[in-house]
Amino acid sequence: MSQEGSAPETGRTPAPPARKTLSLRERVVPYLISITSVVVVFSGIGYIITSAEQWPRIKFQFFNWNAITEAFPNVLRGFLVNMQVWVIALVAIALWALVLAVFRSLHGPWFAPLRVFAILYIDLFRGLPSLLLVLVFGFGVPALNIPGLPRTNLFWGGTAMVLSYSAYASEVYRSGMEAVHDGQRAAAKALGLSQWQTLRHAIVPQAVRNVLPALLNLAVALQKDVALLSVIGVRDAVREAQIYTARTFNYSSLIAAAMLFLAATIPMARLTDYVAKKDRERRLQRTV
Repeated sequence: MSQEGSAPETGRTPAPPARKTLSLRERVVPYLISITSVVVVFSGIGYIITSAEQWPRIKFQFFNWNAITEAFPNVLRGFLVNMQVWVIALVAIALWALVLAVFRSLHGPWFAPLRVFAILYIDLFRGLPSLLLVLVFGFGVPALNIPGLPRTNLFWGGTAMVLSYSAYASEVYRSGMEAVHDGQRAAAKALGLSQWQTLRHAIVPQAVRNVLPALLNLAVALQKDVALLSVIGVRDAVREAQIYTARTFNYSSLIAAAMLFLAATIPMARLTDYVAKKDRERRLQRTV
């Protein structure tokens, strides 16, 4: 029985508070302040750079539009090589890293060799710089002249990138697997599923969905690091730019290569931000 003077119980859920409607000034002023501050800061940086004594010389050496347009066709042809290596390596990394993560997540004494192999692999290739791996594989393996194996620097340089990035991606996969609640494994075991079936049908699909933003970040990083293949003679965008620079002593071709990489990585970065935002919204909906 309710106490005297208290509000009568109606049995209804109270209505949510009405959302406050912002005035036109409250909506516009923050945007104007943001735009103004950005314009002021970048205008100041631009003024400092362009007012430097050596700016005309730097402009001629690095931002010569005639040199950029002259070098652009060859740089673009090399950039297509970068993108081909990136796509192929991306697929190989996604598959091989998932295999490594599965090996490391298996339980039981029979799977100990697979777990040890995965741990040693990850510790080795995650601890070595990608540039060092590209040099070792790009120059060392073709020099062995092993029958039946490719001997091109492009193939072995791409292989080095796959081996290196697979170590990082496998740990991302594993973190997603560990984030899946143990109740999923218990439920799968109660249904009579084996470890492989549990991973395939219950754990891995949820893990991939949980770590998709992190995997996309690795894809963006790989898109840039493919340029490391230029150090072993692969005629990618950076190598073509270096050839033009060696011939003309003008560095504007490097700016042409930079523009192409930005044109590829910025949309990928925005896609990563979008996926991360959707992932946060999905997680918030689960907690409500």
